[in-house]
Amino acid sequence: MFEDSTFESAGKIKSKLGKYMIPLFIAEGVILILLILIPLIYPEALPKAAMQMALTVPPPPPPPPPPPPPEVHQAPVKSEMMNNQLTAPTKIPHDIRMVAEKEPSQALFGVAGSDFGSSGNIMGDMFNNGPKVKAAPPKKLIISSGVMAGMLISKPTPVYPPIAKAARVQGTVVLQATISKTGSIENLKVVSGPQMLQQAAQDAVRSWRYKPYLLNGEPVEVETTVNVIFTLGG
Repeated sequence: MFEDSTFESAGKIKSKLGKYMIPLFIAEGVILILLILIPLIYPEALPKAAMQMALTVPPPPPPPPPPPPPEVHQAPVKSEMMNNQLTAPTKIPHDIRMVAEKEPSQALFGVAGSDFGSSGNIMGDMFNNGPKVKAAPPKKLIISSGVMAGMLISKPTPVYPPIAKAARVQGTVVLQATISKTGSIENLKVVSGPQMLQQAAQDAVRSWRYKPYLLNGEPVEVETTVNVIFTLGG
């Protein structure tokens, strides 16, 4: 009797559990699907701190410190002089260094046992007391026409050409001239001016005379310009 009642109660329990198992599995599946779909559909629902920690890239590690500079050990240089005398080296050196020797002072230049060049004054006196050469004055100076106009001694008036007067031609003839050391006119050339008046201007200026231009008390040649003005009165 007891065994029959046990089997019957077990069968009733299994039948009740079988009825609730399927709805439970379905409910669990729906919950899992919702947990997966909600973050995809509404990402705002996720905690921001967790998202930032998950998406933030950690900073790179700092670079290693630079290596320390290598230590240079310089071997002490041993002098090869002993008692002011050069001694033979004990080993062959790898590098040969050139030693710059100082030039002897001019004050010590001379011959032993004589006073020539003992103090350097004799040689200096020979050069200082020698014949002095004067600088040669320049062969030719360029002086303005206004300065040379004040040094005129003789200035004959040019003859007005009749053909230019009939044609009512007037103006200024500019000439380039070299005044010699004696004050005479040389190398006369026309720079500008009316054609009809150029020859008359040259003929007049060739007879002009100037005072010699002095430089350091000596006469020199001067290159200047001469302006000859032709005007018609009335």
